[in-house]
Amino acid sequence: VQLQASGGGLVQAGGSLRVSCAASGRTFSTYAMGWFRQAPGKEREFVAAINWSGGRTYYADLVKGRFTISRVNAENTVYLQMDNLKPEDTALYYCAADRTLGVPANIPGSYDYWGQGTQVTVSS
Repeated sequence: VQLQASGGGLVQAGGSLRVSCAASGRTFSTYAMGWFRQAPGKEREFVAAINWSGGRTYYADLVKGRFTISRVNAENTVYLQMDNLKPEDTALYYCAADRTLGVPANIPGSYDYWGQGTQVTVSS
């Protein structure tokens, strides 16, 4: 599976942005998908995840209520809608695929494939 993240950019605090992750291959629907982010000088942290069917979603406490993860298996794409953005959301956002039909993990090491990252910058 190859992943291509896109949609990052510069937005003012309180604004919204949607990032996308397009996957290659015909097995996309068998993977759980996750979004992680990494700010300069910090470790990569979990943001959100969605199971293979899209029926279950999981969020980090820091983004719960502001971010929404979704997927369209027919389009091999996973989305992260980010609302009410804050300057502390500034980071490089990565999508990742976890070869599981169970509950997706919230640790980077559990994911099998990674995209290249898309930069999100929130100005105050």
